[in-house]
Amino acid sequence: MRRAFLLVSSLVTAAIALFAFLWPTLLWAYLIVLPLVAVGLYDMRQHRHTLLRNYPLVGRGRWLAEKLRPFIRQYLLESDTDGAPISRMFRSVVYQRAKRENETVPYGTRVDTYRLGYEWIGQSLAALAVEELDPHLRVTVGGPQCRQPYSASVLNISAMSFGALSRNAILALNRGAREGGFYHNTGEGGLTPFHLEPGGDLVWQIGTAYFGCRDDHGNFCPDTFRDKACLPNVKMIEIKLSQGAKPGHGGILPAEKNTPEIAAIRDVPPGTAIISPPAHTAFDSPLGLIDFVDRLRELSDGKPVGFKLAIGRKSEFVAICKAMVERGRYPDFITVDGGEGGTGAAPIEYSNSVGMPLREAVAFVDDCLTGFGLREHVRVIASGKILTGFHLVKNLALGADICNSARGMMLALGCVQSLTCNTNRCPTGVATQDPRRYAGLVVPDKATRVAQFHRGTVHATAELIASAGIRHPHELNRTHIYRRISPEAVRRYDQIFPYLRPGDLLDGQPSEDWQLMLDEAHADSFRPRDCLTRIDRECCSVASARGRVVAGEARG
Repeated sequence: MRRAFLLVSSLVTAAIALFAFLWPTLLWAYLIVLPLVAVGLYDMRQHRHTLLRNYPLVGRGRWLAEKLRPFIRQYLLESDTDGAPISRMFRSVVYQRAKRENETVPYGTRVDTYRLGYEWIGQSLAALAVEELDPHLRVTVGGPQCRQPYSASVLNISAMSFGALSRNAILALNRGAREGGFYHNTGEGGLTPFHLEPGGDLVWQIGTAYFGCRDDHGNFCPDTFRDKACLPNVKMIEIKLSQGAKPGHGGILPAEKNTPEIAAIRDVPPGTAIISPPAHTAFDSPLGLIDFVDRLRELSDGKPVGFKLAIGRKSEFVAICKAMVERGRYPDFITVDGGEGGTGAAPIEYSNSVGMPLREAVAFVDDCLTGFGLREHVRVIASGKILTGFHLVKNLALGADICNSARGMMLALGCVQSLTCNTNRCPTGVATQDPRRYAGLVVPDKATRVAQFHRGTVHATAELIASAGIRHPHELNRTHIYRRISPEAVRRYDQIFPYLRPGDLLDGQPSEDWQLMLDEAHADSFRPRDCLTRIDRECCSVASARGRVVAGEARG
């Protein structure tokens, strides 16, 4: 191919020179041809890409095709039900609600109702008119130790930091939260002027790096925390243990997005990649976590305090519940982040293969709190790919009290799912720190769209529960939702996720699976006491079981 390139280049160059005697204007073609020849000659001599050395100039078409591939697929090839992580169908409904456009669909569903995993809510012959319901669908957060309970909307803005999002995106989200009467989670990047300026309600998230409340060594600073936590905009405090998109891994801010402004807010060097620690230094056990919750509640003058986590090893959450029982004190809320959660940047192994999906995680947390007799004290917040009213209804039926949405709110801002969040080249100005790009995001207009998306989705949720014959989301339960589990079989959620009776894990007779988790968990360490399994109905540690197998093989 290199010989062919040299031959063609020589012939074209000579032909232009020859025919220029007859048509001198043809010499202008050299402005195109000579640079292309120069690029091809460079490709032949470079050592980084074999493809370019073997196919000079032509090989560059591969990179061009790869760059255009996501846009061609999204705009020309994918159907309404295709597209990842969010399908065109769901992106469209968010855009339509944000703009208050017609959101109805003609000619029936485009979803295969006989596919495995298809889900629906059972309507009632005693359906209610939606006007009979409270249109705001609010839930009070605040347990017995809380002195300033907060009335939260059933749908809110999930955690997204300034850094992951642009200043204009943060301003628009918070202004939209103020207009719509719902809260805005700051994300772990700290409480910034752009969160505070519009005046919307805030949930201040405290991550493992303690941005906004850290001392010179990166540890938690109670004085700095107190000053900010007592601000009137801050309604609740959330301790981030882990997040669904990268559980067990600290937050990531690429170096390209770490501007001097962000670095000053976070108290880190500018222009460097920021990777938060995977675990907290203010506590190292479930008992320590509950004590830290109490400490933050006192420092914030009694505001609701909770924590966010993605469920990993189940016995570790059981250990946290044991710590609550031992202390007799509780978080005001627990945010459950599903493994399908979104993020600005994460290793693919973590996004694809770490953490429990939201549906199973919410049911497990609800059951665990119920089994320990704690459910009445703690609100459960679900977060992970929540875009429509039915997404809310499913999670509320499983056991959540409130839902958070991140990507839904980003789409309402104008995100087009270009999948460039980690490059600082977001074309819509949502997930970039490039002022030339985020200048195009007009804050008042996008704030209104965020508020309208929230209003439309909450209204859709109210319509669904009214159709089921109930008046408030807290009346939803697992008997309301159905799922196809095979071509011939359908199960209700309560059959797939059986309920526990209150107190079953304290004084009842739990199943073998629950008993193993209870035996593994202890309140003074997140790590299990031992990794237990059951062989021939005998409970033993995995290590001893392996040893027994190895010994048996040796004897054989």
